[in-house]
Amino acid sequence: MLLKANIMTDKNVQFPQLFLRLAISVTMLSAVADRFGFWGKNSAWGNWENFETYTRKLTFFLPEGLSTFSAYTATFFEILFPLMLLIGWKTRIGAYGAGFLLLVFALSMTMALGVKAPLDYSVWVGSAGAFLLAVQPKYSFSIDHLTNKNK
Repeated sequence: MLLKANIMTDKNVQFPQLFLRLAISVTMLSAVADRFGFWGKNSAWGNWENFETYTRKLTFFLPEGLSTFSAYTATFFEILFPLMLLIGWKTRIGAYGAGFLLLVFALSMTMALGVKAPLDYSVWVGSAGAFLLAVQPKYSFSIDHLTNKNK
């Protein structure tokens, strides 16, 4: 009976898990698109210079050079982790990475801008969702799933 319940649970989790992977991925990639100007004038930053200015606000405790470096580093990981989640390759690593990155964003936003900013942008929810995704036993509809079938 327990085995049957686990199979049912696995099937019930497949689509919500995929939806969570896609939602986190698209949300993070959208933020990257914004800083490169793909969303136009009705966006948070609209260009790289505005994003660097925003990053300096969030990393007020760092020297300017390190703040700029953190903008590039965050952007690199904000592309890498969502792509890993999107295609389902090393999904657990991508999910933990996204969770920690979003947690750092949430803490930095809270310290620099106050409690309301990360709540308005659902950064805490994104981080929590990524951590929930990271602890899943397997990932359906993923490269990970396909490669594990062959073992």
